[in-house]
Amino acid sequence: MTFNGHAILEVLTRYGVDFIVIGGFAAVAQGSPIPTNDVDITPERDRGNFARLSAALTELDAKVRAEGLDPMQFAHDADSLAAVQIWNLTTTYGDLDISVMPSGTRGYEDLRRDAVEIEIRGVRVLLASLADIVRSKDAAGRDKDRRALPVLRELLARQTRARAAGPDAPG
Repeated sequence: MTFNGHAILEVLTRYGVDFIVIGGFAAVAQGSPIPTNDVDITPERDRGNFARLSAALTELDAKVRAEGLDPMQFAHDADSLAAVQIWNLTTTYGDLDISVMPSGTRGYEDLRRDAVEIEIRGVRVLLASLADIVRSKDAAGRDKDRRALPVLRELLARQTRARAAGPDAPG
């Protein structure tokens, strides 16, 4: 299967799911050179939103993903999705990870404050800010996150310097 993050985001958006893109995909969309092969999201914690997410996951033919095992079908609805903090899924278009409360954050409401809205090939999505991505990866403490942090911190520092310099700064 070829990873197509845009297609995953398009389906979620078409179903009206309120979410923030987090992790590597959000970092790449903001200039990170570190490639990713999945989409990570944090959904808004609302029963109606989880119902829309369930409908989108059905269209995406989402299956539970676990290392060393074949992807497994699973029945889901708003309540079952809301009852679990992390879902590692594979879909028709590639891997989708759902984290209700990413490490170092208080979830959707926390990430929404500084989220960046962008358009990716006609699909408008919210991305976690680089500062929030750094905060979450630092708190997660996984090896792959520790390896990415120097690059992400430098990207964040450049972004901060560019904002401080203002739009009229030579560039």
